[in-house]
Amino acid sequence: MVAGAGPAPVHQTTHQPALGTAALLSLSNVEVLYAEVILALKGVSMQIPQGGCVTLLGANGAGKSTTLKAISGVIDSEDGRVSGGAISFDGRPIHGHDSATTVRAGLVHVMEGRRVLPHMTVEQNLIIGGHMFPSTAAMRRALDAVYQAIPRLAELRKRVAGYLSGGEQQMLVIGRAIMAEPRLMLIDEPSLGLAPRMIEEVFAVLHRLRDQGLALLIVEQNTRVALDIADYGYVMESGRIVLEGRAEELRANEDVREFYLGLDREGGRKSFREVKHYRRRKRWLG
Repeated sequence: MVAGAGPAPVHQTTHQPALGTAALLSLSNVEVLYAEVILALKGVSMQIPQGGCVTLLGANGAGKSTTLKAISGVIDSEDGRVSGGAISFDGRPIHGHDSATTVRAGLVHVMEGRRVLPHMTVEQNLIIGGHMFPSTAAMRRALDAVYQAIPRLAELRKRVAGYLSGGEQQMLVIGRAIMAEPRLMLIDEPSLGLAPRMIEEVFAVLHRLRDQGLALLIVEQNTRVALDIADYGYVMESGRIVLEGRAEELRANEDVREFYLGLDREGGRKSFREVKHYRRRKRWLG
């Protein structure tokens, strides 16, 4: 956190990979329609580089989850479709593909809500995530890799998933996604509803995965933890990208500090009422 810093330049028109490396995932002017009536995304362009970590920030209803669903193909099951633009993964178009196809390509989506199979054990949940493995030996190697990445799951492997804490369930759905051996993980609101200690533990897992070379696209309302892990960030409002930049630039940007971090220009915390008032009156869309 940069106390007392003035606004830093943030790139609002260019769409370059966060680390200057080749883009693994690219969205170009993507539009999404629900029920052939509601335009939920409006010309969204963004990139996630090989091995990079990018965060997508914004208030409830901004279009963040819709963006992830459009990428993974889940949007098709919710009466929505990509109606314009292009989405490519590893240089190949994926918009219009179903979610199973995107998983096989190396892209997994951890959806909001910690969707575990509650009556099955932790290990059974993980095995379902690795259903594509051709042999028991390959499955076991993948399980061992998950337990190494998330040691807490090794301790809980025989525990019934429905009895886990919220943070443990979040680790489980992340572990289940790792079983697909992805190159890119989309993860929606990993801190939602968790106590501060559990948020730290979940993001410690994400830090380890990032250090191991897994690319991450994280949708998160907890702006501080998101910008701590990310290399680059995009801010979304009303289905549009309105701001983007390196994480350190966004942390220092006056609008982001006041609107999302709840800090005034001197670095002091604003009250919740002040932030709500600011959100109602302040419009920084062009």
